[in-house]
Parts: sequence; structure tokens; C-alpha cells
Amino acid sequence: MNKIFRIFYWLILSSLGLVSCVNDSNGPVKEPVDYVDPYIGNISHLLVPTFPTVQLPNSMLRVYPERADYTSEYLNGLPVIVTNHRERSAFKLSVTTGEVDASVIPVSYDNEHITPYSFDVLLADGAIKAEYALSHQSAIYRVSSSEPLKLVLSSMDGEVEIDGNAIKGYQTVTDQTKVYVYMETSQVPVASDLCEFEEGSSAVLSFSEPVLNVRYGVSFISSDQAEKNLRREIDHYDVEKLALEGRKIWNETLGRIAVDGGSEDDMTVFYTSYYRTFERPICMSEDGRYWSAFDNSVHEDGGVPFYNDDWIWDTYRAAHPLRILMDRKVEEDILASFIRMAEHMGNMWMPTFPEVNGDSRRMNSNHTIATFADAIVKGIDVDVQKAYVASRNALVEKTLAPWCGNAAGWIDEFYWSKGYIPALKKGEKETDPNVHDFENRQPVAVTLGTSYDSWCMSKIAEAAGKAEDAAYFYDKSFNYRNLYNPETAFFHPKDKNGEFIADLEYDFCGGMGAREYYGENNGWVYRWDVQHNIPDLIALMGGSEKFNAELDRMFAEPLGRSKFEFYAMLPDHTGNVGQFSMANEPSLHVPYLYNYAGAPWKTQKRIRQMLETWFRNDLMGVPGDEDGGGMTSFVVFSSLGFYPVTPGSDVYTIGSPLFEKASIRLTNGNKFEIISNNVSEDNKYIKAAKLNGKPLDAPFISHEDIMNGGRLEFEMTDRPVKDCFK
Repeated sequence: MNKIFRIFYWLILSSLGLVSCVNDSNGPVKEPVDYVDPYIGNISHLLVPTFPTVQLPNSMLRVYPERADYTSEYLNGLPVIVTNHRERSAFKLSVTTGEVDASVIPVSYDNEHITPYSFDVLLADGAIKAEYALSHQSAIYRVSSSEPLKLVLSSMDGEVEIDGNAIKGYQTVTDQTKVYVYMETSQVPVASDLCEFEEGSSAVLSFSEPVLNVRYGVSFISSDQAEKNLRREIDHYDVEKLALEGRKIWNETLGRIAVDGGSEDDMTVFYTSYYRTFERPICMSEDGRYWSAFDNSVHEDGGVPFYNDDWIWDTYRAAHPLRILMDRKVEEDILASFIRMAEHMGNMWMPTFPEVNGDSRRMNSNHTIATFADAIVKGIDVDVQKAYVASRNALVEKTLAPWCGNAAGWIDEFYWSKGYIPALKKGEKETDPNVHDFENRQPVAVTLGTSYDSWCMSKIAEAAGKAEDAAYFYDKSFNYRNLYNPETAFFHPKDKNGEFIADLEYDFCGGMGAREYYGENNGWVYRWDVQHNIPDLIALMGGSEKFNAELDRMFAEPLGRSKFEFYAMLPDHTGNVGQFSMANEPSLHVPYLYNYAGAPWKTQKRIRQMLETWFRNDLMGVPGDEDGGGMTSFVVFSSLGFYPVTPGSDVYTIGSPLFEKASIRLTNGNKFEIISNNVSEDNKYIKAAKLNGKPLDAPFISHEDIMNGGRLEFEMTDRPVKDCFK
């Protein structure tokens, strides 16, 4: 579009409220999406960084630059679709003015700009410019140069074919799962070739023009469905128009939470974190049908969209609770999808790590049970009877061994009879074939996690009218006590004879990732992993004063060795403040525990410390594996001033609000406001609190308090006020 028409087009859209910025006396006014910086965390401290994902909220089509990480010198072509969060993508699209001698043409890049809904980049030392915008299952590229261009679409494990100005094909994700593409250009190619290279099958279209308009659709059902998805969503090649449509969707989505009175950096970190919570799960329904890798079949969705790709070990903690507040319907559809997965698998076991290519059963425990317990207690519409069956089966029929989807074995029989997972003594050989060679038994992590899952299971059983099971699993929810060592006040692994493992260092034991005893984190973190019965944990430790003193000690305890040595064995245990690890999800609730032991001012200090230290507006501004909303949902909640410590309970606990004002547009249409008078970087402590004008006498509010709408108001100060709740 020429310059005059562009200006005219922009003015029309501006009058309709579809563009981002208006001017006032102070300059441009930002909308929520303008605060999103997809590059935050793109350089990791040790493990997997964040990626600058371009995607509409929870949509099937996701892309990010085809490179190893932010510091990569070359792009491996242009992205087409990410098929598993942060782990793999399909197809490679290359554009060149030269010869095509490989499936993928590495290319230098510069002046890259990424938003949640678009990107543009200069390629080949400025010789080519690529511009991109996307919808839910389709997208547009505009590629321009000063010379005629060639387009190369490659499948790295599949086939492609050419039909005039169109290319279609598939690529295998894993096993039976395939992803399909249909791509077409507005220009007619002067030549076309199918080439087989070592890396894969490629379709090459050659053009006489220096500008290409390309649009495509994707599908997990077929290439014909990919074309239908494209036709349904896009009937033009206008990349600016599509970007504006995406921008509007993101502004509406992010604008459900309005914050004001924070610094520019605070706003950027907040809205970037909120954007991250929409990366997963993705909606896989296509015209009322969806592919399920759980039975390798295409199904009718019956009007209920199917969602997949959700690492629940991470996301049950805060991402699912956040969605319950902000989008009840989507959460209901996600939970219905989990039940469908259980049905498709034929064993009626809840998934634990559902992905596009099936349930990988990663990590430990069965925390999908927690997502259902949380939904039920908060009034979300779920099939309680099916949730009961699938949750119970997953807990008692599937093995508790980490990273395993097999049926229960002898370790499981031991657990349900003795109340803990037995640890191996040093040098003792593994005898359960379900135990993964690298992941090991993780006996403390699994015992504590299953104790919590049992508590959640008792909630579901009660809702399903299964009183006997409710009582049984409630009793099993105390199994964490079986590994509590009263002499050290830590959870300590025991062998099969009931003896504590001797000569144990809680900070540095258990091999790589402490997996022989704990799991990714050391004993200091798992010391607090009783989120379902904190009063009992306080009692085990000898009361509130002792409990708070031990929390203090964890935040002050040094690593005890060089960083090189510590992180070589515990690479997930980063983002340290003392022995506390902000970089791994089992720690997310820990700073809030002071509230339960009568020291809320310490929670207020810790929350601000964590936000300011580890979540920053820079390339290393995320301390660990973010896991697509698993960690950034903590930032969203904590910045607002409250947090769901115990999913499965309808209670939130208070932290330290970051903004002068926050307004949450709830899923039921009500509005909940948080007002923080005199808040600042120093004024992190709560002097007094009121809920709907009445003094708040404890650092807790209920789900009903929030969903009813109203106002939570704080008076903030720069020094601890020990009786701030009275």
C-alpha cells in the first residue's frame, strides 16, 4: 500500500479505536500490549530461556525466531509453527535472491522487532525485509528485496508438494502426530521445483518480482483443513491489517487487568508476565474437529473446544487459578479437555504433562487433580463424576515413579501401605523397572506431592458424593509426616526399612538435580512443600516462632560451596536468595508462608525482594525455566497483591501490592479493585487494610470476596507494621 493510502487507512482505524497510541499533552499514551516486551528473559541464567513468542491468546499458531537463542548469529529460515511449547517447531521457510542448495538457508539478521502479534526483521545484511502477522491458525508474510526472490518451504520429516502458486505438505511431530500446512502467494511463480536435500523435502518457487505476499494456514488434521483454516480467517494479503486485528485482540485480553501508578519497568514486567500466561494451553479445535494424540484420532468437539500443551506440574500453582478469575469459560473447556484425554487414552487416567503429541508424563506427582479440586471449590462447571474417576485412577492405578506412564508397581504398593516412597541407600541398585534411570525415585518430592494430591483427591471425592474415599484420601494427605525428621526439622528420605538415610546434606545431596532424594531442588525447598496443611507444618516445626525463624534461616543460608560446584549439580535451583530458589515452581508459595505464622510483614518484604531482584525489564529478567505461564503467573498475582498458596482452597493470601491502583475485570463481569495508598519502592509494607470499607483482620481473602467485586484498600508505609491486620 502506498504512503498516502497508508496514512488514510491509519486515520480511519484510529477513528475506530483500533490503533495503539493517541497523543495528549504528555505525548503518546500506551495501551497494555505496548508494555509487552517479548525479549525479557531471552538470555537464561542457566537453563532454557524465554522465547519471543508471536501468538494470539491460547491459539494454535505460535511462532518465534528460528534460532538457538537470543545471541545466535543466524536465523535458520523464517518460522511457520511451533508445535510444542519452547521445544520444537515444524517446517522451515527460507527466502533468498541466490541459489538454493539446502533445505534451510541460514541467514544473518538485524533490526528485529517483535510484538505479541507481529514481527519484522532485516535479513542477509539488509538485502531482504520480512514482515509478519498472524491470526489463530493462519498468517501472512510480506517479503521485499531489490532483486527477484525465491521461496523455499521445507519439511524436515515429511513431504511437500506444489500446485501452481500453492505449496502444501506435512511434517511429523512425533509418532502418529503430524502438522500440516497450506501456503500460497499472491504472485505467480515463474518456476517451481521439488528438491530432496539431506535435511528434508523442499518446495522451491522462483519469482520475477522483488516483493512477495505469502499467506498460509496450519492444521493438525490435514493439509485440506489447513487451507480451510486459512480461508476462514484471512481473505487478503495485508500484513498491516492483520497485525491491527491481532493488536486489538491482545489489548482486549491484557486490558482485563488495568494497573496504574507503577514505574515504566513495573508496567513492562507486569504486562509481559501476563502475556506469557496465554502461551499455553493452545486451542486445537478446527471447524469443530480436533486431532488427539491420546488415541491418534480426529474427533468432533461437540461445540466444546479442545485444549492441549499444558505442563500442569508448573501451571496448576498459579496459571490455572489466574484463568479461573479471568476467563472461566476457557478454564472449563481446558478441564473438559483433560477428561477427554483420559477417555482417549483408554485407561481413564488424568494427564500430567499433555502435549500436542500426547502425554509425556514428565516430572512427578499428579497435579491435574489439583486443578480439578481448585475448580470445584471455586464453582467452575466440571463433570465431577468423571473428574473423580480419572483423578482416582491416575493416583492409584498409574505408577508414582517420576516421568513414567506405566501401571503401578511395587514402589506404589509400598507407598500406599507404608505411607512414603522408599529411598535407595548409597550403592543400592534400583529394583522397580518403572523408575527412570536419570530421574530416579525422587522419594521426598513424590511423597510430599502425593500427600497434596491425596488432599485434593479427598475434595473431589467429597464433591462426587464418595464419602468413604474422601475420608481415605484425607487420611493419606498426612503422609508427609512419615518423612519428617524432628531432629533436623527437614523432610528426610527413608529407606524401605524405615530408617533415615544417613549422612545427608540437605543443601547438596542426591546426585544431579538431587533426584535420588528430592527433585530439581534441594531439601531446603522441599522443606515447605506441604501447601495443603500449613498449620500442621507449623506445629511439626514447633510453632510459629520456630517456623518463622527457619524461614529466615533459609533466606540467609549461603550455598556452602562455589557457584560452579553448586549449579553443576543443581542447575534448576537458581534465582537464589540464600538456599531459596525463585527459579523453580515448588518455591513460588514459600515467601507467603510467613502470613500463616503471624509475620505478614516478612511476606511483604520477601515478595518485593523477589519481584525486584529476579523479575526485571531486561534480557535476563526471568530467573529460571518460565514454562509458559508457570512462573510469570506468580508475578501477575504478586504484583496485584495476593496469591493462591493452596490450589484446592478458596483462600488467597496477601502480599505486597506493586501498583497504586489495579482493576480486575472478572470473568463474571464484576470488577475487583486494589487501591494501595502511598505505595512506592520503599513503601512496601502494609500499614492497614480494608475490604469493602471494613478492616481486614487477617492477611487472607476468599474467592467469593473477589468474585463479588469490590475494593481491597491498603495504606502503605516504609517500615514493618506488625499489627497491620487487626
